[in-house]
Amino acid sequence: MSYWLYDTTMTQSISLQRIDKVRAVSRAIVRELGFMQKGLAGTDLSPSAVHTILELGYGTVTKASDLGDMLHLEKSTVSRLVQKLTEDGLIEAKSNHADRRTRQLDLTKNGRVLLKTLEEFGRMQMRSAFEHLSNDDLTKVEAGLALFAKALRGLGSSASGSTAVEIRQGYYSSVIASVVGLHATYYATNYGFGAVFERKVATEMSEFMGRLESPMNTTFSAFLGETLLGSVSLDGEDLGKGVGHLRWFIVSPESQGMGIGNLLLEKATSFVDATGFDRTRLWTFKGLDTARHLYEKHGFELTRETPGRQWGTEVIEQEFERKRT
Repeated sequence: MSYWLYDTTMTQSISLQRIDKVRAVSRAIVRELGFMQKGLAGTDLSPSAVHTILELGYGTVTKASDLGDMLHLEKSTVSRLVQKLTEDGLIEAKSNHADRRTRQLDLTKNGRVLLKTLEEFGRMQMRSAFEHLSNDDLTKVEAGLALFAKALRGLGSSASGSTAVEIRQGYYSSVIASVVGLHATYYATNYGFGAVFERKVATEMSEFMGRLESPMNTTFSAFLGETLLGSVSLDGEDLGKGVGHLRWFIVSPESQGMGIGNLLLEKATSFVDATGFDRTRLWTFKGLDTARHLYEKHGFELTRETPGRQWGTEVIEQEFERKRT
């Protein structure tokens, strides 16, 4: 089963001329980005292999089954792809602490070197293409491509009979208990956190929800029906004027690999930029590599590491900061 972000759309009559025009533009994009060549992004890898390196590096997928859903590949094809990349020393399978029946895929050291190369290549392509556009035209391109991708996701989900994931903003009944429960269960199971951590999350989040009416504060939550899949909050008051605080970012283990974390951070950073914070900070601890990939993808940089016990268990605490661009 696949999932997509829910939004209300209107059915409309679209002419064949318009459809064929979009198809022609799509083919041109595919050609110019090199998808018709033997190697992609300056490598000797197939498009599916390149996408695998990117999505594993960004943390949007962690399991082979999720990779198949994202790339629309058969299970046997994914197995061969994973085996090939493993033999090439680019990815590795690790024990999944959240679900011991499955193996979690991750990049090796060489895989991360390749990820950096792919990112640099892709950014160079985009920079070369965009540098001749005005800011207004660039905004139109960004919006248009985002809408196009969203429309294609909707097509795929409709064809497979999948269920919509809805991103809700603000308070919803039981959201505090659900977010605290996700944190408590996940961090107790995987990192041994106990009552101190659960009490801290419950107390501080309850206090924050009392200030949610302020335009400087908000919460984004991903739901499948009435089941909470993940959540993130922005506190614009507790760190001082002009500083946002990203808090309580969590995705349920069952939902990891669906791109929920990426969607939530997109919403959070868009809110930060629209609100006009000079900088945004978050605190986490060393070892949460998937979350760190997402933070860095969305502009956060590590600014400090130090041992600490603020969550009841000694860890290497990390501070990340995202500056206004």
